[in-house]
Amino acid sequence: MDFNHFDREGRAVMVDVSGKSQTVRTATAEGTIRVSREVLDAIIVGTAAKGDVLGVARVAGIMAVKRTPDLIPLCHPLPVAHAAVTFDILEEELSVRARCTVKLTGQTGVEMEALTGVTAALLTVYDMCKAIDRGMELTGIHLLRKEGGKSGIYQRG
Repeated sequence: MDFNHFDREGRAVMVDVSGKSQTVRTATAEGTIRVSREVLDAIIVGTAAKGDVLGVARVAGIMAVKRTPDLIPLCHPLPVAHAAVTFDILEEELSVRARCTVKLTGQTGVEMEALTGVTAALLTVYDMCKAIDRGMELTGIHLLRKEGGKSGIYQRG
């Protein structure tokens, strides 16, 4: 198996995408943060001391999408056309599920941007609620779907 982030001498390189076609590319990632009843209630009612938890987490996720190449070595800076972060409150599971979708027209995919966005959003929930309970747990961060490029569509089973 060839690793495309290394040259023939084993030195790290950014993958050369100059020969790839520009196509519309999208990716969606999701993850969950398990919280206590007290934290979930504070999120739902809006009583967390630091403010609107999901509103701030949404902005943090979008900002993280745009900063992905600053965080992940050898990641291409991309002209992101769209980024969105949404949340589902999972009452019975005492959890919040975050989903991040990223879209662009370009020569490389946006999977890392979607994964970074969802992770930053969940970390922001943790940060804003840690005064209530530090026992929160981020779980199940994964790529849900991606489209575009020569590999086509990936849909998590």
